[in-house]
Amino acid sequence: MEKKPGSREIDAKLLEVLVCPVTKGPLSYDRERQELTSAKARLAFPIRDGIPIMLPDEARTIEDD
Repeated sequence: MEKKPGSREIDAKLLEVLVCPVTKGPLSYDRERQELTSAKARLAFPIRDGIPIMLPDEARTIEDD
């Protein structure tokens, strides 16, 4: 799998402790899109240069497919 330019792997321990800032629920890591997603909030938080941006204003709304 090809990595996006500037993408880095996220530390597994960090993923264990991070929660959605809106719902305080669990997040899923989307390696392909470099995002952390909250199914309950229907938000996807970007990861830039290996750093999760956990600001609701920076999140992408997850649309129904």
